[in-house]
Amino acid sequence: MTQEEIKASILDIISEIVPDEDTSQLDPDLRIRDQINLDSMDFLDIIMELRKRYKVEVPEEDYPKLATLNSCVAYLEPLLKDK
Repeated sequence: MTQEEIKASILDIISEIVPDEDTSQLDPDLRIRDQINLDSMDFLDIIMELRKRYKVEVPEEDYPKLATLNSCVAYLEPLLKDK
């Protein structure tokens, strides 16, 4: 997957988890949770959806690496390069 495909996928997952939030204006360098109403259960749902869709395991100690949209892409890119 390309960086743009990964970004689009993350935004799609977020939109499914919190459908009332507008993800189109997210600043990719700011913490996602600071920009939209996303609680810890929503965040875990995103992790679970990544696992379900792409068979990606994200260890709990790596959760902080998924704080911003850009950091999500950077973290997931090597894991999804062959997807």
